[in-house]
Amino acid sequence: MSTISAPARTEPAHAKKAPPKRGTDTPFKRRLPLLPALLFVVAVTQLPFVLTVFYSFQSWNLVRPGSRHFVGLQNYIDVFADSTFLGALLNTVVLTVVCVFFSLLLGLGLAILLDRKFLGRGVVRTLLITPFLILPAAGALLWKTTMFDPTYGLLHFVFGTDVDWLSEFPLAAVIAQVVWQWTPFMMLLILAGLQSQPKDVLEAASVDGAGRWRTFTAITLPHLSRFLQLATLLGAIYIVNSFDAIFLMTQGGPGTASTNLPFYIYQRAFQGFDIGQSSAMGVIVVILTMIVATFALRLMFRTFSVQGGAK
Repeated sequence: MSTISAPARTEPAHAKKAPPKRGTDTPFKRRLPLLPALLFVVAVTQLPFVLTVFYSFQSWNLVRPGSRHFVGLQNYIDVFADSTFLGALLNTVVLTVVCVFFSLLLGLGLAILLDRKFLGRGVVRTLLITPFLILPAAGALLWKTTMFDPTYGLLHFVFGTDVDWLSEFPLAAVIAQVVWQWTPFMMLLILAGLQSQPKDVLEAASVDGAGRWRTFTAITLPHLSRFLQLATLLGAIYIVNSFDAIFLMTQGGPGTASTNLPFYIYQRAFQGFDIGQSSAMGVIVVILTMIVATFALRLMFRTFSVQGGAK
């Protein structure tokens, strides 16, 4: 005798599924995998800075055992009264502003060149990027020995003079090396901006009879403003901390003619063994860098919001 099985019940298509339980996926659980990386960053960056701030309130010279004691803000007062520190601060500002300006200008010109199609563009682009891929120490030694050597350097053969460039023009020599190294970085950022331009806008400008200069000033340059600001900000943050070129090319000399803040802090900490004042200088440099970076970031974000709203 055959048995008749009951037909399987099927839920209607419009039946709603049970909503997921709330509270199981909290923001804390989503961010929990980032906790090890956060702890590592805090341990590597923030704890040393906290110790630097602590040492900046101490009078501590390693060559005088037992001389460590609390002095409050006296280290900061002595730092701002130090004429060498003020000279190093001025050299740092000059080095940063001049290097960023010329790197940005040369990077803009090279980016415009590479934005056009020509035979061997890939090879030229690779060669122009090469200086940025060289280690800063290797680049500084390269310029010191092959460019600025008063006897065997390339400048000696080109100009036919026995000028000791590193002694007579130390800051200019360092600026030339830093500009050479950071121009490819600026070029890459600006080239990315050029290649992100809408082609229909450029074609419409060409149809309307706008020349190349008019198109560049009215369309291309406003489009590149955010990229130029980003390149300026990143370049300034990295160049203000330049140490390799000065240490290997001029040693901050002659005298203190090419000494910048990172090199002067190195001298006070590892040659003068003055932990207190060198820590105070480091804190001052960090605060000044944060002020400049915060101002630049606000300007950038304001530009992004205005341009995003215009679209």
